[in-house]
Amino acid sequence: MTMNMLVAYAGKNGSTEEIAHWLADTLNDSGVSAVARPAALEGAPEQYDAVVLGSALYAGRWQRPALRFAHRHAEMLAAKPLWLFSSGPLDASAAEKDLPPVRGVARLAERLHARGHVTFGGRLEQGAKGWIARMILRQNRGGDFRDQEQIRDWARGIAAEMTARRPVG
Repeated sequence: MTMNMLVAYAGKNGSTEEIAHWLADTLNDSGVSAVARPAALEGAPEQYDAVVLGSALYAGRWQRPALRFAHRHAEMLAAKPLWLFSSGPLDASAAEKDLPPVRGVARLAERLHARGHVTFGGRLEQGAKGWIARMILRQNRGGDFRDQEQIRDWARGIAAEMTARRPVG
């Protein structure tokens, strides 16, 4: 029996979307059927056996679509295997050490009984939306700080846990 997994995400400039697709691709390569979808567009996650939910961090907070998804489906998410991820630091800190979730995400993880949370580095490049993003770019503090292998390793760990749970027969 194939495990079915949703990777729901929210972000502004495409970086978190790419992370979600890397996660889904790696889960698929590891034997777990996964799809990546924007949290704002995704309906109820009842058709999935497990969920990964992630958001870009802006000013230390998740994006509204991810928060709305978590609150709207809280009961269902709390009853399923759930992992959370954040993306955003514009430096190498996320690749160098485990960064704890920001306060609001830590509360959400506890309330939804998430099995884990990870913070990945972010990406901010020319053409990014938002005045804060443009200000950061003017200060030459942009760049791509995502570690694709770290992201794929995390997904492989989730896949290993999910396939260990798979019923036999």
